[in-house]
Amino acid sequence: MGLLSLAIWTPIAFGVVLLALGRDDQVRAVRWIALVGAVVSLLVTLPLYTQFDLSTAAMQFVETRHWIETFNINYHLGIDGISVWFILLTAFINLIVVIAGWEVITSRVNQYMGAFLILSGLMIGVFCALDGMLFYVFFEATLIPMYLIIGIWGGPNKIYAAFKFFLYTLLGSLLMLVALIYLYVTSGGSFDLLTWHKLPLGQTAQTLLFFAFLAAFAVKVPMWPVHTWLPDVHVEAPTGGSAVLAAIMLKLGAYGFLRFSLPVTPDAAHEWAGLMIGLSLAAVIYVGLVTLVQTDMKKLVAYSSVAHMGFVTLGFFLFNDLGVAGGIVQMVSHGFVSAAMFLGIGVLYDRVHSREISAYGGVVNTMPKFAVFAMLFAMANAGLPGTAGFVGEWMVILAALKVNFWVGMAAASALIFGASYTLWMVKRVYLGPVTNDHVKHMKDINAREFFFLSLLAIAILFMGLYPLPITEVMDVSVAELLKHVAITKLN
Repeated sequence: MGLLSLAIWTPIAFGVVLLALGRDDQVRAVRWIALVGAVVSLLVTLPLYTQFDLSTAAMQFVETRHWIETFNINYHLGIDGISVWFILLTAFINLIVVIAGWEVITSRVNQYMGAFLILSGLMIGVFCALDGMLFYVFFEATLIPMYLIIGIWGGPNKIYAAFKFFLYTLLGSLLMLVALIYLYVTSGGSFDLLTWHKLPLGQTAQTLLFFAFLAAFAVKVPMWPVHTWLPDVHVEAPTGGSAVLAAIMLKLGAYGFLRFSLPVTPDAAHEWAGLMIGLSLAAVIYVGLVTLVQTDMKKLVAYSSVAHMGFVTLGFFLFNDLGVAGGIVQMVSHGFVSAAMFLGIGVLYDRVHSREISAYGGVVNTMPKFAVFAMLFAMANAGLPGTAGFVGEWMVILAALKVNFWVGMAAASALIFGASYTLWMVKRVYLGPVTNDHVKHMKDINAREFFFLSLLAIAILFMGLYPLPITEVMDVSVAELLKHVAITKLN
């Protein structure tokens, strides 16, 4: 078994073991097995970075085995500089979520922990798959554990939110399945993704395929105007579910653009780049304005995620090194920052059982240690220089200015909106005198909460101050992708 298979199947194996342990007297054992599983799952991904060859854009750690020979479907795995950091990010966030839910989750603990471990393995599978059908299987399979996480451990309207999440993302993916079958037939019976990158497709075929992929990936990102499912789902999802959904699952759609839309349909990607840039700016500006009027902390962060992910798709369709690399950096940084924001809100919710901003006020007076973390995460969410939230957005803004001054200016407005809604929330929740009686009795974070918040704070500061380990890995792969897209466009 290769390193990529270990990264995929280690958390899934631990998750299956946890599902077999269900008695009340096994809760302690369940938690420790989940923690060991999450730690081991992270450790097996580290060699993917330490042994990664920075000098080549070729796929590395490749594994190929026959799976369904009748249809030439293979278990084909491999990663390049674009995908490696998403695997590490997935394993890291999974560990954080297990620690965060250690004491909070008291019912069906084995199923909760097992669902997250299995989900982690499936998401890593998406980032590793080089076979179109294998990608689709992993891509769709991630819906099942997340659906259960929302539907079982969610809020009062959890069933509605779970169904909305499942139906939106499933329906969008059906057109992608049609596109995959078309490419299979056109390529002479191959689901190999790298083979598809070389197919000489006509303009009409590329356009139809581009929009078929767009239907799947735009919903998953989510792009405006198909973003409406996200706030409802975040509000009802448990804290861990919101963290994983924002930090990793939204990235699956953006990653699909890099693996399918750009390299398979380069002509159509260029032709419809104006549309994609327009939709991205709508997410950055319009959704940023919508975020300003939110009174629910989770909804505020959910809408801000839509705005931040708008930078990702904007960067991809600028077709320059800085834009694509900035989009990928933004995906990684948003993974750290959004997880931190949602887990921070979870810390407050565990004490007051309310997400309304009006239910708080002056939290810094009773929870000074937590307030330090919350302020750091909020500043990263606003894109403060020196934090992870700044790097990707700044790269995309610079790339946009190179393409068109007004596009760059429109993108830069997000920094104003981000600062506005984030500082407004910080002021109302954390600063000033205590305005609610229950805030007076709130206890500061314990050692477990301090630990996982510290891990996220270190990641956010390290990436903000020294992003080179992330950018150097992707440089060659991004250049090769853009070279392929440009050459194909000329031909």
